[in-house]
Amino acid sequence: MNKQDIIKKIQYVIDSNIGDWGRNQYLIKQISRDKPLLNSDKAYLEKILQINDFQISNPPKIKPMPQKDKTIFLNPNLVNCNTCKNKIKLNEKSLRHQNFWYHSNCFKHVFQKKEKEKQDTQIKKIKSKKDPVQFLLVGIIFVFLISTVYFLLGPISMIAMGLGGALTVYHMIGSTRKLYSQNKNSKRKPSVFLVFLLASPFVIAGMIAYEGYSLFESPTRIILLWAMTISFWSTMLFVPMAVLSKYREDIQPDVKSYPKISIIIPAYNEEKVIANTIESLLETKYPKKEIIFVDDGSKDNTLKIATRYKDQIKILHKDNGGKATALNYGIQYSTGEIIVIVDADTIIGRQSLKEIVKGFEVNEHVAAVAGNIKVRNKENWITKCQALEYITGIQIVRRAFDVFGSITIVPGALGAFRKSFLMEAGSYGKDTIVEDFDQTIKLLKAGLITQGSTKATAYTEAPNTIRDFIAQRKRWYRGNIQVLKRHSDALTNPRFGYLQKLSLPYLFLGMVITPIVGFTATANAILGVIMGDGWYVLEVFLIFTTVHYLMTALALRIDGEDQKLLAYAGFLVFGFKQLVDLLLLKAMLEQLTNTKATWTSAKRIGI
Repeated sequence: MNKQDIIKKIQYVIDSNIGDWGRNQYLIKQISRDKPLLNSDKAYLEKILQINDFQISNPPKIKPMPQKDKTIFLNPNLVNCNTCKNKIKLNEKSLRHQNFWYHSNCFKHVFQKKEKEKQDTQIKKIKSKKDPVQFLLVGIIFVFLISTVYFLLGPISMIAMGLGGALTVYHMIGSTRKLYSQNKNSKRKPSVFLVFLLASPFVIAGMIAYEGYSLFESPTRIILLWAMTISFWSTMLFVPMAVLSKYREDIQPDVKSYPKISIIIPAYNEEKVIANTIESLLETKYPKKEIIFVDDGSKDNTLKIATRYKDQIKILHKDNGGKATALNYGIQYSTGEIIVIVDADTIIGRQSLKEIVKGFEVNEHVAAVAGNIKVRNKENWITKCQALEYITGIQIVRRAFDVFGSITIVPGALGAFRKSFLMEAGSYGKDTIVEDFDQTIKLLKAGLITQGSTKATAYTEAPNTIRDFIAQRKRWYRGNIQVLKRHSDALTNPRFGYLQKLSLPYLFLGMVITPIVGFTATANAILGVIMGDGWYVLEVFLIFTTVHYLMTALALRIDGEDQKLLAYAGFLVFGFKQLVDLLLLKAMLEQLTNTKATWTSAKRIGI
């Protein structure tokens, strides 16, 4: 009998709903490709060929078994189960795996056990690979901070530091509960952290007065102790949370499924960098992806360059309307379950798409996952300071917010969103000039979770001159204040979960309080030296600087980055920090005076 007649006979058996549906399909596939058959398959095929009571040209009209039902029924006495070694009977469910047949229950039991053992082995390996240097640095930070505050600043000042410690314990206990908000209405009130933030200088002033200092002598100590209290709280909370986040990410299993993702690249006048970005995305390893390039009315050769890849990606063009409109336009043409946003100057790692998808498997309420943004042009003082700023911000502060499921900025350089949640939260708005920040807050206000993935790396081009740096941060900081003002209702509404409890108050601290305290503390430190309190000022300065260096060393260790960058940590205390604080104050003044916010950006280098 020739090959076609054999296939027709097998198809008759399938149409008649007789025998092993899955095996019949397998036989057709093997025979049509002239592939060799196993002995058990040959025995099964002989049974089929012995069937004579039908006409091949006129098979009975019996409804075929639905393909979604992959249950397999074997003829008796043909094959043994590879696990229990017993015969697989006609009425027993079975399946095939790597050229062996199994009872369904045997396969399920054995392979679930093997999968669990594999995951346990991975976890044990990770546990055995715990980095002792990380734990050593954490221990040194805690011992140094507590001991120096007590022995150098005195017991009353230690009580002030204890306020931050108590708040840390409060948040750590809260992190063990569910992360997402149920959006239940309740009485409006500020969070404990916000109250602590605003009330602590007055409490500290009372303690200072109790120590016997007059109002004329105490301003220096009040301001410096306020700054120290905030620093103590941040360190005590963020450092252990960062290590916990690192551990959780390391033991996370490999991605179980590969939902289709749509990668959107909005671009305006990006001719120097767009080719590298597209090529890096094409080379990124992910089985189901579509790349959507959106040209926002570029006036240079951006669209022309992108068109070279028209056979591999979708090319969209629209009139210039801003990044938010370009993103909304791209989303309309997307077909993926996950939307990934990538800036036009970003080069992502080859495994980044797989890693960023992992974040959505942690919890069904995860709406967005933020990537790990790194500076790729570390060539001078300003770019190295930015690289260090990114590393410490992501590996310490953002990791802490990851534990609370409340990362506030899913960056435009590399951020992923579950499309269904993104559509429910509403399109990207043009009310602010930092659309990524605004969109993330909208998701958090909807009671959803935002996570981070530090293994999903993306390399961006940082401004390499002071002028370009100022242009970039002018937009960032002014936009951040716009978003903070727009969503200020979340500061006093408990229905918004950790956005109200922790994230938004911390943003308020970083954008409004920190620059004011920074310049005030510097002025008071000078005043303290003039008034003869120089030794106290020096003690506080040394504590600040040492703790900052230790936290920076920890961040570099967690990220596996070049430890040579530690040499620039001092500039994030003096020099670079004051430049950032000045730009933040300028942004606040522009907001207060209703100065129009404009889109400013750094020039592209195209490295």
